[in-house]
Amino acid sequence: MLEVFFTDNAKNQIVKLKFDKGLAKRRNAVKKAIRLLAQNPKHPGLNTHEFTTLKGPNGEKVFVAYAEQSTPAAYRIFWHYGPGKEQITILAITPHP
Repeated sequence: MLEVFFTDNAKNQIVKLKFDKGLAKRRNAVKKAIRLLAQNPKHPGLNTHEFTTLKGPNGEKVFVAYAEQSTPAAYRIFWHYGPGKEQITILAITPHP
């Protein structure tokens, strides 16, 4: 299992999901997606793929994973490998525009 780190931005987004009762279903979907990312970033249910228009803080490849699908403004998780081996960093958790 990979160790998961969160940027301050991602932490703030999780707090927002946690305290907005109207987003409980989405919060659960995000929690499940993060758990799957830690187990296997290439899990087919996450539909993980490289997000080529964004780079990590040190030039890392950034990936996007789906927390939800077929839902208006479905939530996405943006992340990269690192800072070390067997670690990933979640950059942002946002609704799809």
